[in-house]
Amino acid sequence: MLTLPQQARRQAWGLMIPMLLMMALLTLYPLLRTIWLSFTDAALIANSSVVHWVGWENYFFALTDPDFQAAFRRSLWFTVLSVSIEGIIGVLVALLLNQKFVGRTILRILVILPWALPTIVNAMMWRLNFNPDFGSINALLSQLGLISHYQSWLGDPDRALYAVMFADIWKNYPLVTLLVLAALQTVPTELYEAARIDGASAWLRFKAITLPAILEPLCAVLVLRTIDAFKIFDIIYAMTRGGPMNSTKTVSFYVYQQSFTYLEAGSGAAYALLMTLVCAFLISLYLLLLRRQQR
Repeated sequence: MLTLPQQARRQAWGLMIPMLLMMALLTLYPLLRTIWLSFTDAALIANSSVVHWVGWENYFFALTDPDFQAAFRRSLWFTVLSVSIEGIIGVLVALLLNQKFVGRTILRILVILPWALPTIVNAMMWRLNFNPDFGSINALLSQLGLISHYQSWLGDPDRALYAVMFADIWKNYPLVTLLVLAALQTVPTELYEAARIDGASAWLRFKAITLPAILEPLCAVLVLRTIDAFKIFDIIYAMTRGGPMNSTKTVSFYVYQQSFTYLEAGSGAAYALLMTLVCAFLISLYLLLLRRQQR
């Protein structure tokens, strides 16, 4: 006869089986299918039912492909710069919103609004703002005397990536602000008052009280944003389509083009798996940070 713990364990597994089957159907099968495709010359074209096994050829080609390497470097630069700026702005805004002043509640709501917008809406809004003919960015800079004539922000290979980065930062820094602000709310005000009485400067109060309180949620959100920024696709697709002159083509967009524009399912799958390995490394780093913080 089963004991109560054994009955509870079997009941738990019985409840989990439908979810596990659904996860296997939606996640495991596509992953295994992608792995298999990455070792073939499969193509998404008519009359292409014959698929040949090519082994590691797709991976060797991907690792030596200069266009893929350029897209990878571009993704790394986009990730490092955007996440760093989001972290700095997010912390500064959280410190501001943690102070008591008139209209603080309204300002908190306004700060969260960009993050609440769907990415495609955010992308189309900034595409209009950066428009070279009637965009608000050109109008504002022109009225301030910072530019003498309207600029083509998304049409310039040297500026397009930074314009997209600006739109991404504007949308995602509120997430950092939200989590850091929540951590700041847990810090007793008595600690700051005692530090002021002891003569501690603003920097010392931040270093000794504020930073330890926000470090754990800040690390967590920055790692999650790093993963999200590295695989960015939707805002690139909506704003620039990877142009001009491939200046905004990231790894995700390159994988999309390889698979659905050039119809090379085999090599596209290899590119996608290489990108997945990078994301898996970032996830492992995130879990390692969490484990260290829990000790």
